[in-house]
Amino acid sequence: MPKLKTNSSAKKRFALTGSGKIKRKHAFKSHILTKKTKKQKRNLTYFTTVDKVDVREVKELLRLR
Repeated sequence: MPKLKTNSSAKKRFALTGSGKIKRKHAFKSHILTKKTKKQKRNLTYFTTVDKVDVREVKELLRLR
């Protein structure tokens, strides 16, 4: 049986933390920034973890078990 490939877009978007959680970037930070407040843009800069309802799906895309 051939090896399964990791989803290319997922490996660019997600990373594992040291404790095994999956981290991701926030959305809405790429364009149309003039109408967003400084506080909103600053808070979108930082990484966050993937919500627990989505962890299983992301792990399947990354081929993690």
